[in-house]
Amino acid sequence: MGWMFRHPDIIAMEVGWRWLFGIPFLLECRDRLQHIFALLTPEDSGLSNIDAQNPWIAAGQLSRALGKYEPLIAHELRWLAPIAVLVWIVISAAGRNLVLRRAEPGLRFRPLAMMVLQAAWLALFGGVCWGWFRSVAWAAATHFPAGSEPDLIGFSIWLIVLSLAFFTVWALLGWIVSVAPILMLLEECSALPSLGRTLRLGKPFTSELVEIGMVMGIVNLALIVVAMVLSAAPLPFSDQLGGDALHVVWAGAAVFYLIAHDYFQVVRLKCFIRFWKIFRGERVQSAR
Repeated sequence: MGWMFRHPDIIAMEVGWRWLFGIPFLLECRDRLQHIFALLTPEDSGLSNIDAQNPWIAAGQLSRALGKYEPLIAHELRWLAPIAVLVWIVISAAGRNLVLRRAEPGLRFRPLAMMVLQAAWLALFGGVCWGWFRSVAWAAATHFPAGSEPDLIGFSIWLIVLSLAFFTVWALLGWIVSVAPILMLLEECSALPSLGRTLRLGKPFTSELVEIGMVMGIVNLALIVVAMVLSAAPLPFSDQLGGDALHVVWAGAAVFYLIAHDYFQVVRLKCFIRFWKIFRGERVQSAR
């Protein structure tokens, strides 16, 4: 972490490539949402008449309104999602490769191979998210049966347990697709063999990588909590501050979280490189 603070340009590169994709993507999403709201206004869908005083009634109203928007959103996602995935793979591959070269001079620039590994990362992340969504949908279906008394406490317990479980699964497995680009560049192998090598690193090296993944997961949770606290801090003074000031605070909290998250991602990559030098560096160099 100290080394990374002395190299803020690397953090700026990481933030830069992420925002190069994120800002246009969010602007396009806003444009498509405005188009959807023009086709089906919040008044016609019932979205503007949500009863904020009664959570149960509001949940039903929100569900019915989203059901009306679902076909329109699905139609937009059919073309937007594939384009966004392809653009993210290209930008993230080039950006991550440049960040690694800056963090460890001498590494080669291999964008095509990086695209394969970034696609593997996205596939694993998407699979974990899909598993969480399906599990939560099962919990909702079993605890909110039609015509019966809903079990809110039971659903809340399952929601917390499933969320923590899949968060832990990602922390335990995410390092595999995160360390593969580093192995590919440091050991000068192809993309797919680098994925295989992540499973044959040996117990000492693997245990360190798993530990880093778990610690970074906890750090990410802590950053989310801090961002929520920053967002909620001015609420008691909302009448004095006004809505515009609250929007500025919320935007600042979001920017803080995104930059801090990117910083720790780069710290994790640097840790991967350091551990590679400890456990495999001399052996790989001698083999060459």
